Amino acid sequence: MKLRTAVTSMGILVGTALSASLRAQTRTGDTLPAGKETRTNMPSYEPKDFSRLLGMEGFSDTLLKNHFTLYQGYVTNTNKVFDALGQITQDGKAATPDFAELKRRLGWEFNGMRLHELYFDNLGGKAALDKGGKLAKAIESGFGAYDRWEADFKATGTMRGIGWTILYQDNVGGRLFNQWINEHDTGHPAGCTPLLILDVFEHAFMVDYGLKRADYIGAFFKNIDWKAVEGRVR
Repeated sequence: MKLRTAVTSMGILVGTALSASLRAQTRTGDTLPAGKETRTNMPSYEPKDFSRLLGMEGFSDTLLKNHFTLYQGYVTNTNKVFDALGQITQDGKAATPDFAELKRRLGWEFNGMRLHELYFDNLGGKAALDKGGKLAKAIESGFGAYDRWEADFKATGTMRGIGWTILYQDNVGGRLFNQWINEHDTGHPAGCTPLLILDVFEHAFMVDYGLKRADYIGAFFKNIDWKAVEGRVR
């Protein structure tokens, strides 16, 4: 993992592994160490209950429960980062490396929480896409046909690497496009709304599918909640 470095006034390079090591903890489902209690009144996030998805075709309960646990870790860490930042600011220590690293870390934890919520929320459906609805019309307008969009989305999802595949809507022009996201906190197009979210980190499918990511994506498509996705269209 890349280490952030800083040059001290003595010209000595000091390697800072804080950000990388914290990310490694989250990827394995761990949480940040508990810090001292803050005196701020920052709002706390609560993990959502997605147990309705248990028993879903193509997804074992073991896979889903593991995934829920990982998601809950992001919620916990998001709260801890907000609390820690509030405490540092309250103590007048914002101009410190700790503050800077936590600010960078916040995007990873918060997006990890929110992207998983969007992912789980757009699963569990049984009805097909409403061909006369606004989502279908937007897809046809942007891609020429639904089949072309689906082929593009699946091809994006099977690209080498780990991350997310997201169908976005440009809030300015209304255009729909599929985007590959490498990390939670980078690569998101500004001013766009995520409509359909597919998790393609290994934890989302390897328990059930091993390296057969295309089979996992096929199961994902069989369980899309199109009403939830259409509800996100602006």
